[in-house]
Amino acid sequence: MGKEIIAIAEALSNERAIPRDKIFEALEMALATATKKKYKVDIAVRVAIDRKEGSYRTFRRWTVVDNGPLENPSYEVSLEAAEIDHPGIKIGDVVEEEIESVGFDRITIQTAKQVLSQKVKDAEREQIISEQRDRIGHVVNATVKKQGHEMMVLDLGNNAEAVLKRDQIIPHETYGRGDRIKVLLEEIRNDPSKGPQIVCTRTSPAFLKELFRIEVPEIGEDIIEIMGVARDAGSRAKISVRSKDRRIDPRGACIGMRGARVMAVSNELSGEKIDVVLWDENLAQYVTNAMEPAEVSKIIINEDTQSISIAVAQENLALAIGRNGQNVRLASQLIGWELKVMTEEEMEAGLKAETGKVIKLFEEALNVDEEFAQALSDAGFTTLEEIAYVPVEEFASIDGLDDEIASALQENAREAIAKRDAEVDKEGLKLLTSIEGVDEALARKLLLHGIKNLEDLADQAVDDLTDIEDLDETKAGQIIMAARNETWFKDEK
Repeated sequence: MGKEIIAIAEALSNERAIPRDKIFEALEMALATATKKKYKVDIAVRVAIDRKEGSYRTFRRWTVVDNGPLENPSYEVSLEAAEIDHPGIKIGDVVEEEIESVGFDRITIQTAKQVLSQKVKDAEREQIISEQRDRIGHVVNATVKKQGHEMMVLDLGNNAEAVLKRDQIIPHETYGRGDRIKVLLEEIRNDPSKGPQIVCTRTSPAFLKELFRIEVPEIGEDIIEIMGVARDAGSRAKISVRSKDRRIDPRGACIGMRGARVMAVSNELSGEKIDVVLWDENLAQYVTNAMEPAEVSKIIINEDTQSISIAVAQENLALAIGRNGQNVRLASQLIGWELKVMTEEEMEAGLKAETGKVIKLFEEALNVDEEFAQALSDAGFTTLEEIAYVPVEEFASIDGLDDEIASALQENAREAIAKRDAEVDKEGLKLLTSIEGVDEALARKLLLHGIKNLEDLADQAVDDLTDIEDLDETKAGQIIMAARNETWFKDEK
């Protein structure tokens, strides 16, 4: 029988181009399944086939569990019982006992055929999937094999198939069986019921990026680098590029002679309009380039909120925003910052309002007149902290402000900050002590920890608070949940 097993493994390995080990594994599983059918109770079985002789041995297996009642005696053995024959064994280990092996009778052969057939199919599929792994992230040509309501099945060649879901097809595109199509192999996804599947896309920014890599040799040669891509599939896209060689114009290279290169990519994407944007290390210039074809008049960058305000002439407002906000939305995705578009008049009014707030703050907090507060604002100061802690030399641009006056001004600013913080802490103390389990002492510790109100407390994780003295995990969890009930879930009540 040993020689027959070796012959079966050799024949299947050569016929299906599957490694011999995979065939032996399938045979071992088939023999194990046939062995289990010989017993009235379900047992764990392992079969080991000698790869050279073809002979095989069969073992019954038990998992070692803690002493006590066994939940599944046919699969488990207590630690106490296992230690009799296996000193030093641990919980979780497996003990085995050799049992009689089944022969290759009719039932065993039938079981083996069924298991082997499935294992061979799985092995063939895994081998096909493995051959495609190196192509993930690349554009390939495929043929539509089957058209369904939710997805299409594509033939990649060499018996490989991939799925293209409906939401990954560019809107208004239609394909029939046998049609040729370009797709990006996006990932290999494990489906519990169907096994590993190759998933494709035509709508992702990566697909557009790879199409440019194919069409523009300078990108493939790494002379031109793609810095970002944003797209509304089938409608419009923006791609930003930069050149590593100053002699090459990256934008011109991507557009091509008379627009030939960008047109080739656009045609593949069903006429998707593509803006090629010149990347710039200067953020303001990069934003200006990304907003094309609209002309930008003024830009205000807020690094704290990662937002940028953009002013355009009234007649350019619609162009800057784009249809349904498309132009500004794609530019925002390309840059990674929130972009706010407004007219020049709206920005000017907004700046005046902000300046007015700053001037009023300086007047009240520093006890200065409007003219002096205006001078501080004109010098670029916007917060009390800036005035309180900048070097005295920073005040040199303000006429009539010597070092002595500057020092007094900074002292006033520090006092105003301390007063403001004290009021914030007083209000915070009141809010935090309203939470069950938080007394005044704990509230003060929370304030020192940077938690000023209930929203701050609700945002915490248990681990964030356990380093506070006298606050264990249980209590931390309780007060955090209480704060969330008063903020996040208050409306649900």
